[in-house]
Formats: sequence, C-alpha cells, structure tokens
Amino acid sequence: MKMEYAIIAAGEGQRLKKEGFKKAKPLLPLLGVPMIERLINIFATQGARSVFIIINGKNKELHKFLVKHEFKIPIHLLIKDTVSSLHSFVALQEAFPHWDSCCLTTTDTVFEPDTFGQYVEAFQQGDMDGLFAVTPFVDDESPLYVTVNSDNRIVCFSDNKYPQAAFVSGGIYCLRKKAMQAAVESLAAGNQRMRNYQRFLIDKGFMIKAYPFAKIIDVDHLHDRETAEYFLMEQKSQS
Repeated sequence: MKMEYAIIAAGEGQRLKKEGFKKAKPLLPLLGVPMIERLINIFATQGARSVFIIINGKNKELHKFLVKHEFKIPIHLLIKDTVSSLHSFVALQEAFPHWDSCCLTTTDTVFEPDTFGQYVEAFQQGDMDGLFAVTPFVDDESPLYVTVNSDNRIVCFSDNKYPQAAFVSGGIYCLRKKAMQAAVESLAAGNQRMRNYQRFLIDKGFMIKAYPFAKIIDVDHLHDRETAEYFLMEQKSQS
C-alpha cells in the first residue's frame, strides 16, 4: 500500500522561546540532531520515498534548513500560516490531493523507532480506517485520554481521566483516505482542534484502533528535552 509521510511543523514554539530557545521549535536538537531531522530520518528508515512538511511563513530559519540540508529523501514543503494542527492537516491534503493514506505527526513527538516500524507495519497489514499511537506514559500538559475496547478499537477520547482510560494520545496518526477526508468535514463542522477531529472520527463510526507505545514524549519545554534525550540514550544502550 502506498503511504505518504507528513510532518506538521507550523507552530511557533512560544513556550520554548520564552525559556530561551530562539530558533524554530523543529530545530531544537536532541542529542545533537534537530527534532525534525530525526523524524525525517526515521521515516526514511521505514521506506518513505519522501516527506511532506508544512511550516508557517515566519520560520525563515526552518525554511532555510529544510531547503539547504541534504536529507536521505526528498522534502515536499508547504508554507502556510494556520491556526491549528487540524487546519495544517487539511491544508496538506488540499495541497497534495493524491494521498491515499498517510502517517502524520507533529514535529515535537519523540518515540522509539523500532516500535514505530512495527506500528506502521500493523497499519499496512490491517483494514482499519486509522491506527493511532497511544501510550500509558502521561507527559503532555493537556493529555487526551483514550479508552479502548478488548480489540483495541478506540471508543472514546476525553480531556478528563477516567478509570477505563488506560492510554493518552501519542500524536502519531496513520490514516486511510476516508478518515483523512473526514478532517475536512470536521473542520467544516466547526471543530478547531486535532483532538476534536479525533472525536469526530469516533462519533461518525470510523474504525480507529490504538497501537500502544511504551513511551512517547511531547517536547514543549526545555526540561522536556532532558526527558527526551535520556529516553533516547536509554534506547541506544539497550540496542
């Protein structure tokens, strides 16, 4: 199955800037490698032929890096100012309408590459509308809690923690065409956030399953970098 890989890197990273990191958030280095380069390398290892990336028009330094740097695979760049990750996802689909399925993530998501490879394989071999990465590791400031049934089908997304919600959303999404197109419908229905799109999918009866990762780290603050780097060093020592 032909699948595209996409990264949403259109945010401004205001929290990092307030804490002293003045470059664009995707350029924050983890063990010396910018976060966005790390993601691109992981996608390349999984067989991606190219990567689609959306950035905003203000990030001149990020634009220069993505254009000038020699990556392992080609980059398709969309420059557009958007108000949310959901708007960015819809903008990517409008700019590149040929996608049949995609693996989508934000630039600040840190995970273990081998688990990611197994996750992509599970999606490609399955018949679900979407397979979303989840984790029991709660790291995000405002986590989206996920409840699944015995078959790992997602039955509920919630802003609040309930006893049956064993996971939180990991911010990595594998989607087939119908579920991708539902993002446009969700936006038209007045939903402004990615988490509301996820709820929209469940409400509309799409088969969305969860794939557990032991740990996914969301890098929003400088102290998150320490957590992420320790996690990556742990993975290196175990490999």
